[in-house]
Amino acid sequence: MSALRDAAMKSKAWPFEEARRLQARYARKDPEKGYVLFETGYGPSGLPHIGTFGEVARTTMIRRAFEVISDIPTRLICFSDDLDGMRKIPDNVPQQAMLALHRQKPLTSVPDPFGEYESFGAHNNAMLRRFLDTFGFDYEFVSATEFYRSGQFDATLLRAAERYDAIMDLMLPSLREERQQTYSCFLPIHPETGRVLYVPIRRVDAVAGTVTFDDEEGREWTLPVTGGHVKLQWKPDFGARWAALDVDFEMYGKDHSTNTPIYDGICEILGGRKPEHFTYELFLDEHGQKISKSKGNGLTIDEWLSYAATESLSYFMYQKPKTAKRMHFDVIPKAVDEYHQQLKAFAGQDVDAQVNNPVWHIHGGNPPPSHMVVSFAMLLNLASVAGAVDKAGLWGFIRRYAPEATPETHPDLDAAAGFALRYYTDFVAPTRSFRAPDARERAALSDLRDRLAAWTGGLDAEALQTMVFAVGTDHGFDPLRDWFTALYEVLLGASQGPRFGGFIALYGVGETVALIDRGLSGALAA
Repeated sequence: MSALRDAAMKSKAWPFEEARRLQARYARKDPEKGYVLFETGYGPSGLPHIGTFGEVARTTMIRRAFEVISDIPTRLICFSDDLDGMRKIPDNVPQQAMLALHRQKPLTSVPDPFGEYESFGAHNNAMLRRFLDTFGFDYEFVSATEFYRSGQFDATLLRAAERYDAIMDLMLPSLREERQQTYSCFLPIHPETGRVLYVPIRRVDAVAGTVTFDDEEGREWTLPVTGGHVKLQWKPDFGARWAALDVDFEMYGKDHSTNTPIYDGICEILGGRKPEHFTYELFLDEHGQKISKSKGNGLTIDEWLSYAATESLSYFMYQKPKTAKRMHFDVIPKAVDEYHQQLKAFAGQDVDAQVNNPVWHIHGGNPPPSHMVVSFAMLLNLASVAGAVDKAGLWGFIRRYAPEATPETHPDLDAAAGFALRYYTDFVAPTRSFRAPDARERAALSDLRDRLAAWTGGLDAEALQTMVFAVGTDHGFDPLRDWFTALYEVLLGASQGPRFGGFIALYGVGETVALIDRGLSGALAA
């Protein structure tokens, strides 16, 4: 066994723990289909959001971990339930009145409100694929519309007609009493209106493979269950898809967890083997509410990528998937800096530590070097005091601090400088609030100013930090945190900030003296 595989078999990183559980599924015999199948689902009733990406990113992490410990080939399918009827109109799309005319039609039969694709479902599918392709995911896209209409699902649908009573016996106890009276696992698609109908099914003919029902006007219809004439309700569809495709692994949010016995039961009724599951906690917006693609709350995919590189989002997804996390703009700087901290640590770690490092899983075992000689948080503070309007303005300070760095040799730092300026302009600048120092703070700031004016130690960040500490101690700040809070609030207009010695080294000793002078004169607070 290779050193990497040996380390992976012992790793406590959650992707390897899940991979080992999946490996045990085929401990006695390899899958007859010749590969292990991972699946993620997408409901294209609204624009793709970060939660959708998270499922693919995390599933990919488990897939890569599995490939280290097993020689069985793998596939990943991203399945879009685009035959689903449009029950609600998302708040964050145009042409609301037009969409209202097509309510209950399959999403692939609803016109695209953006006017770019043949349908709303196709538009949202394209948005998902564009983003997944940006990240370089290795996946196969499957459209439910194509899956139903092409006949690929026919055998499973016919089996559902044969075992209709068993499916209903499983489903009905999970429904409210009034819903039980009209429920059927089959939803006919009206031959004339094209709408997905939620109507009672009068008869299921297992021999003929048909369903008979009355439409909303009382007219009787008989349709085959095959060929896309009907679709399954979403819970039976979940399990039926597992059976039809022989899915081995699927993860989903905690809001699905109570339905797991139903999904598993449907799969087994239809002759399949239930897959391994992984339930993750939900993402929350800035107010602690669940992110919803129909509401459009929380961060979108493109919004995150406006302020940080893609790897920082992957890092955020890796962290504690079973813990609910708030996804708002203020989590981005921390994610960027923590990602690069882990990246810098990776090269010096042994293989046992590397497989537990998030960047191994983000980059499939081959992470790049980090060139972030200045943290994202520090770049934000530099933007705050330097008055830079473009990356060139920040690079003037960066080159003095790290003479070997250039945009060409440090492309990740160059990109981060641009992101930091944009983030500062949109989120930091509007919230800055400077204040004047009190008497003790004024005396300490004056002392710090004089010591800096006499400084001969160059741009040694640690030495400068020690000196800043000494000033706070000499002026009786206890806890010392109060001294740094004063520095941030008086000089940076924020309640939190960077290691101040590092900030001085980056911004410049003379420039910091001038900044303190402005703080003492009241110019900043004014």
